[in-house]
Amino acid sequence: MGRFHLAQRTQARIWVAAEFAARAASEVLLPIRIGSPEALPPTSFVRLRGLPPVVSLNEGYSIAPGSWAIPLQALPTLKANIPAGVAGRSELIISVVGADGIPLAEARTTLVIEPEPSTRKSSETPAAAPANPSPFVTPLAPPIAAGRRNYATPRPLELSIAEREKAEQLVRQGDQYLAQGKIGGARLLYRQAASAGFALAAIRLGTTYDPAELARLQVEGISPDAVEARKWYERARELGAPEADEHLARLSGY
Repeated sequence: MGRFHLAQRTQARIWVAAEFAARAASEVLLPIRIGSPEALPPTSFVRLRGLPPVVSLNEGYSIAPGSWAIPLQALPTLKANIPAGVAGRSELIISVVGADGIPLAEARTTLVIEPEPSTRKSSETPAAAPANPSPFVTPLAPPIAAGRRNYATPRPLELSIAEREKAEQLVRQGDQYLAQGKIGGARLLYRQAASAGFALAAIRLGTTYDPAELARLQVEGISPDAVEARKWYERARELGAPEADEHLARLSGY
């Protein structure tokens, strides 16, 4: 794997190979190691950005095209699934994220995807291909197909039963924190569930910034943020929560 990068901020450390090599139509192990995970907040997770949008991981969940959230315990078996017809280099940014979404450490590595061995005769190769500004090309599939799959909407795929149960559990834990006045911890749990595509979590997260909701809860020491509240209410509406419109209407006076 070559030399290793080490990044450290506060108590978090990340060890990762400087470069990963893979071939199209294959699966590659992504060994990422976090030093002293027991010293991190219990809800910490790893965020990986910069993947080609057509590449998926076997652990965690997608939070945006090319970006994934991965539980710490899933790192030893983390693999990237490389589809056919992909080739190129991409810089990956790996972060350990703690309370309130604050990055605790960051490291970088490079994913190098080599093309599949060609089995076509040279005469069958197209004379010219349209220009593609992306460093990754997909010669075996029309570019529009990849666009429809990855860029049409930032909303994640429909939650599976297991994913929904996990999101509901995060919201329940967040509700407990909120009832205890632990706004920071509640926000982190709501944010994880909302990023997975759970509409109720986006509503809950919006209320932790909503001036009217914070006043109703009589929360002290937390400044409201109408802009942030509006962002999460709008996200909840995108995810299909009809009550988001009511929250947005009340927020319009701020």
